[in-house]
Amino acid sequence: MKSPEAFLTENGFTLADDIDRSKLIARFAADMQAGLEGRPSSLAMLKAYVAPTRTNLAGKKAVVLDAGGTNLRGAVVSIPHTIERKENRPMPGVEREVGEEEFYGTFAGEIRRLLPYANVEKVGWCFSYPAETTPELDARLLMWTKNIKAPAIVGQFVGEELKKRAGIKEIAVVNDTVATLLAAKAMEGEKTYSSYIGFIIGTGTNTAYVDKDLQMIINAESGAFDKVPQSVFDVAVDQKSGNPGKQRLEKMIAGAYLGPIGHEILKAAAKAGYFSSRAAGVIKGMGTISTKDLSDFCAGAIDFNLPPDDARLAKRFALPVFERAVTLAAVELAAFVIQSGEGIQEDEPVAICIDGSTYYKTQAIDFPKAVKRELDEILVRRRNVHYEIVPQVEDAPMIGAAIAAMI
Repeated sequence: MKSPEAFLTENGFTLADDIDRSKLIARFAADMQAGLEGRPSSLAMLKAYVAPTRTNLAGKKAVVLDAGGTNLRGAVVSIPHTIERKENRPMPGVEREVGEEEFYGTFAGEIRRLLPYANVEKVGWCFSYPAETTPELDARLLMWTKNIKAPAIVGQFVGEELKKRAGIKEIAVVNDTVATLLAAKAMEGEKTYSSYIGFIIGTGTNTAYVDKDLQMIINAESGAFDKVPQSVFDVAVDQKSGNPGKQRLEKMIAGAYLGPIGHEILKAAAKAGYFSSRAAGVIKGMGTISTKDLSDFCAGAIDFNLPPDDARLAKRFALPVFERAVTLAAVELAAFVIQSGEGIQEDEPVAICIDGSTYYKTQAIDFPKAVKRELDEILVRRRNVHYEIVPQVEDAPMIGAAIAAMI
């Protein structure tokens, strides 16, 4: 019987060592340029109409809403960064379909709860879904991701609709990745960075960078990148998702999908006869596998009740899912650092601010260490381009959204 690696390869799964980094970066670059020029591209390359700033924001307090994935958070944020009165609740549309009034009413309630504690009139709204931003920092929702079920909101200017229902005059709507980038700028202190990248890799994924020519942040919507070959396992997960055919890169590297991909692999391997009858029965009986459970399994924290020999074999099938994800994430980051056109001087690197549970909490593989190893090779050694991944900024999207409301 063929090795697990050969089985994966013959089903179209590209192992991490087989990914052509240079070719993939070139494909990213081509799609970036096409998106910026308004030509057909898988990357939307949306103008954020905001840029990093050194404006003194000390003492200001703003109400911030964070619609991040499947959760809605509200808080009052001040600079230097302090987060107060934070509460979490399910994002409307996660558990069932909702209409306009219920959707916006949830956010309006949070604003009313928090406004008495703020001294900035404008509200910051971190809105982490594909949207077209206006120069006034409103956002027209293009489509839902992360299986949010609120179809009436698609196509609306969400900031304007929320202002009507919350009774406020001003709101600044920014993408979570744009907000993460702004948070990096706010935290730099006396250090000099030549440019900034915001990168989210949690339930979903996206990248933002500062465009040198436009002098503003570009929200790439990079989870939609479609130039990475899919395996039969990726296709199976894609077809079962709420948005088949869309967000192809996201479905290969983000936390909502890695567990399901691994499950498809294990089911196919069991059907092909790789496991004992007992193990095959266990795998077949699994309703689903979360990314956390698959990661913990690969790290040896849980065993799925598989016999020891079957468990060791299953890890050989599952671990490549995480190895491919971290490699693709690093190549994606490298492509955007290169696109920034900065990082030429070693003492003025490009700052990369990363947010998301997949990056920081995955047990199967050390994402930070692996990403750094890839970036050192791709950027520093091969291209003499310098970067720095800044220390984790807790609640980076909320801090960035507050800054957008204050400047």
